[in-house]
Amino acid sequence: MGHGYQGGRLDLPFTGICTFARKPHVPDWTALDCDVAILGAPFDAGTQWRAGARFGPRAVREASTLFSFGHAGAYDHEDDATYLGEDVRIVDMGDADIVHTDTIKSHANIRAGVEAALAAGALPVVIGGDHSVNIPCIEAFEGQAPLHILQIDAHLDFVDERHGVTRGHGNPMRRAAEKPVVSGLTQVGIRNVSSTAREGYEDARRMGSDILSVRQARRIGPGGVAARIPQGVPVYITLDIDAFCPSIAPGTGTPSHGGFLYYEVLELLQHVARAHPVVGIDLVEIAPDHDPAGSTAILGAQVLMNLLGFIFHARATA
Repeated sequence: MGHGYQGGRLDLPFTGICTFARKPHVPDWTALDCDVAILGAPFDAGTQWRAGARFGPRAVREASTLFSFGHAGAYDHEDDATYLGEDVRIVDMGDADIVHTDTIKSHANIRAGVEAALAAGALPVVIGGDHSVNIPCIEAFEGQAPLHILQIDAHLDFVDERHGVTRGHGNPMRRAAEKPVVSGLTQVGIRNVSSTAREGYEDARRMGSDILSVRQARRIGPGGVAARIPQGVPVYITLDIDAFCPSIAPGTGTPSHGGFLYYEVLELLQHVARAHPVVGIDLVEIAPDHDPAGSTAILGAQVLMNLLGFIFHARATA
């Protein structure tokens, strides 16, 4: 099998224009012809404490160049599989237009981007931004087949309304549970002092949520967590970087100690990708200014690249 090292330009990761994994930039959303469409959602006006996630898409794109060497896919010797070969067409749509101070317009623009990806038959992958960007992402699926949401997060994000705010980063899972297109939620990693009061947990369970802490998830293992998702249903994955322990992911607005380590999340995602059609992804709450080393953005990019590899390998071998 040939690869990019055998001829042409070396094109190292730190050269050239920075797109996700150095994939083609397609700013014309009516001309998408791809399997995966990456959309930046640099919106963080829904944040309640430390801002900075508006710079998440840029940081994740920069970090993703680390995994963009020109070989023919990524070979994993443990799985004896090559992931993300040239048969998986990934493009970068650029960013949704964010209107400062205007949540409604900004969310509408994010929704339009996800709808464009879906109309093209692509898997939408949204890089936030704070977790409120999940709200327009799920709204873009209205009229589609029912889906189940897998949320990997430190916080439940099930606030109904707080001081009139219904579309902040504490609200997305409540807004999702209200949608007819959402058949249920599996919320994993929820721990410690939370963003949601007791009645929010009661509402979440009443509205169809299965809630697991980090310690509960560890007791049953990644396979056990994945098995709790109803069989055969399409899954939308929303991954808040604060699901990870801040010892490996300090670059986030609301860090919470006691989080997951890398392989715990990776193995869960691999189980889910093998058992379910994954119909959408968002990665949120990376705030790079809080991590001078850049390791949080690298973690986010690496998880995304691996998850995409798992999804398309599962499709190819089904």
